[in-house]
Amino acid sequence: MRTRTTSTSRASRPERTRPIADPMNASTTIDARTLASPVDTHRGPLQITMSPYYGRPDFTGLAGGDAPARNIDFVSVADILRNAFVYPPHSIFEDIKLVTFGFSPSQDMQASPEFHFKFRDSGKRADTEGHPDHDMDWVGTYHRLLCEAVSESTRDVGSPWLLQSGGKDSTTLAIAVADARPDTTCITYHGGREENEVESATFVARTLGLRHETLMCDPGRAYDRYLAVADRMPLLTADFALLSYVDLATEIAGRGGHGVIDGLGADSYFGTPMSRQQRTLMRLARGVRLPSSVSELPLVSSSFELCFLLGTLQMTSIERVFPGSRFTDAEVDEIFGKPVSQASRARLKPFLAEISSATSLDEWRDMSTSIAGSAGAFAKGLYTCSALGMQASYPFCDVRFREWVYREVPPHQMIDPQTRVNKVLVRNHIATRFPELPYVKKKGSFRFDVRGLAEKRFDTVHDFAVQARDVLPGAVTWLERNRHRLGNKYHASKFYLLAVVLPWIQLHRTRTTPP
Repeated sequence: MRTRTTSTSRASRPERTRPIADPMNASTTIDARTLASPVDTHRGPLQITMSPYYGRPDFTGLAGGDAPARNIDFVSVADILRNAFVYPPHSIFEDIKLVTFGFSPSQDMQASPEFHFKFRDSGKRADTEGHPDHDMDWVGTYHRLLCEAVSESTRDVGSPWLLQSGGKDSTTLAIAVADARPDTTCITYHGGREENEVESATFVARTLGLRHETLMCDPGRAYDRYLAVADRMPLLTADFALLSYVDLATEIAGRGGHGVIDGLGADSYFGTPMSRQQRTLMRLARGVRLPSSVSELPLVSSSFELCFLLGTLQMTSIERVFPGSRFTDAEVDEIFGKPVSQASRARLKPFLAEISSATSLDEWRDMSTSIAGSAGAFAKGLYTCSALGMQASYPFCDVRFREWVYREVPPHQMIDPQTRVNKVLVRNHIATRFPELPYVKKKGSFRFDVRGLAEKRFDTVHDFAVQARDVLPGAVTWLERNRHRLGNKYHASKFYLLAVVLPWIQLHRTRTTPP
């Protein structure tokens, strides 16, 4: 769904884009096509409803040869370097705002929209003494509604492919897919060096009678595939699974797949208990500004743990909840050649009132992670599939299914009150078909081989940094200074962010738009 927030008559004279002579002394935006000849375009501010919880977003006219010139927002670029995504309701373009989950489509995102988390603990069903509803067939109802959600979300997809890890959400979804869409092919990505879920995922798929494929991570191939579609991506995020998503989706499209089934969406309403480590990191995040070179000191630069802790000290507690290692405020300002980071940090303001009203640390974390989930985790799939002409399906976002879980399922079926294990109902559903599975019991975060990317594509990213010197004058310096440190995944994660941002900016501003 999209709304044009100001009217633009197609009969009126269209705007003409003009290059900014000195972008470093200009405002915090640059013309998105400064290297192209001035062209006539029709454009106006847009408001796009962009959340699978609200339906399928419409990115028509945002990418491709006939897309109008738009201004890239410098602060949004800083958002990505600091957090790997653009703070909603903003986007990478100055005049496009996004209605992500928590904002209302009826609000004007150009003004001062209010954020309200939709899955507050206060809206969940209260637990009952002694659990008198223990005879209720929770697993059976869960399975039926999830099957219906799969059918509904994929009804226009001729050949769906399930993105299948070995974790809880993928496994419970595979069980439903086997009943609702048995023509689905499962595909598992072996992404990083820490975990290998292929064997477990293959066992699940084949037990269920589903076809299974595996794609081994080749970071160079994944990056090349990203470069091939970057100019067709309507908007930008740098989620740390973006390149693997592009790699997978390109592979699926090449094998005749029409769409992907993605297992995102359940965490927000099931809830996720805050671990002891997460509580510690929250307390360590103090928002202290340190010199940009602190993580490059001898004995520090080679230690992921020390670098991670120093990075945490420089984040706010909410921003520490967001996944991955990212650029510090001092580094961002150095890369831009001027202060921009504080404007990015200020974009947290619309969320603070709601997050501060959390009644528990668990709820506080769920609200905080929903920001990154909307603009990062969901965005990577939506933008990638849009670029490839595919459909992304999110059964866990189905309104009937999610509202039933959120409002009807008792708390002890969500989080065990004694063990604090989450998604009890999901685990019970899996147990109807499988014994204990290793990555259902315990699973870490998804990891892309960021060190391999730095090793294989440093020169390519460096070339993009040289081309984008007028935009990010410090990027070349950072790359050259830290090249020998990229074997540490803390520094390699920052390289990943530049690898995503630099070519997207360059490709989108040098593409000529026909009159």
